[in-house]
Amino acid sequence: MGNVGMKNFARLALSVVAIATLAAPARAANEQASVAVAGVNLLFLSQYVAADQHLWEKRGLDVKVLNIVGIGAMNALISGSVNFSMSSGAAITRAVARGQKLVALATAINQTGQSIIIRKDVAEAGHFDPNAPLSVRAQFLKGRTIAHGATAGVPDVVLKAVGKAGGVAPDQMLATPMQPPEFMAAFAAKKIDGFSNSPPFVEQTLIEGTGVLLSDTRKGEPTEFSPVSSAVLMTKADYCAKDKSICDKMVKGLVDALVFIREQPDATVAVMKAHFGAYDDKVLRAAYETVRALTAVPPVTTPKMLENSDSLNVAAGFLKAEEKLPHYDDLIDNSFQ
Repeated sequence: MGNVGMKNFARLALSVVAIATLAAPARAANEQASVAVAGVNLLFLSQYVAADQHLWEKRGLDVKVLNIVGIGAMNALISGSVNFSMSSGAAITRAVARGQKLVALATAINQTGQSIIIRKDVAEAGHFDPNAPLSVRAQFLKGRTIAHGATAGVPDVVLKAVGKAGGVAPDQMLATPMQPPEFMAAFAAKKIDGFSNSPPFVEQTLIEGTGVLLSDTRKGEPTEFSPVSSAVLMTKADYCAKDKSICDKMVKGLVDALVFIREQPDATVAVMKAHFGAYDDKVLRAAYETVRALTAVPPVTTPKMLENSDSLNVAAGFLKAEEKLPHYDDLIDNSFQ
């Protein structure tokens, strides 16, 4: 083929590409959203799965995830810094009681997800009975140093509520806020007596044989507050009316993730490994079983869950009894599931 022929061929090829490009429908840009997540732990496994498996993207939504510990995630939502928050039912009811207008769109975990671990050597020295009623076990907290994730966060709420069940006032134990790397190191170094937190940290100590359960979320403890909303996807009360499409995609992507967790254990553990690779496979598999047992499909929020969350706040001393909400129906929107 001569130079003239090559040039004509090139022009023809470019024309075909141009025609094909014009003929193909343009891919619509994904909508954008942001979510603040209240902790780096496996109770929020659904958001790891939704992001890593591109489940939100498949729904047409690009989601920016920000890890903001404890009540900071709720404050980010209230301030308008993010569109959504994943936090606890205790956080949303407390915020509403103080004048914030919020709504729960999905409850991914239907128990607190927080267990209290004490060091095995401390338990043995104090003749701790793991089979005693919780009200008796809780008395063991008196005089102990127990770490939790953040002040007024759900691990702290559960710790203080369990303490109250045993007649242990907040000032009768040292509840100290620490993040997982810190409290796990302090636990191993025997600088704290225990901690209140979630998977995989609880499973790590149980498998190592260094920890003993004082209260067990897998049994719904403390049972008077079960079921309860945890890992709750929430937003401002007026947001979904203005951005219904975003709410729909956000919730449906999360539901896809919860179904994935229930139906694809090996692939889910692989996601866990990507984010919690410092923990061995046995720990992650045990943590997966805990999370799967607490995972709600469909992730509906009920008034009873939020009422129990409110009662947890009261028991922990973060809300006065007279501040409890009179009803909870208007805090819930399950319509996007």
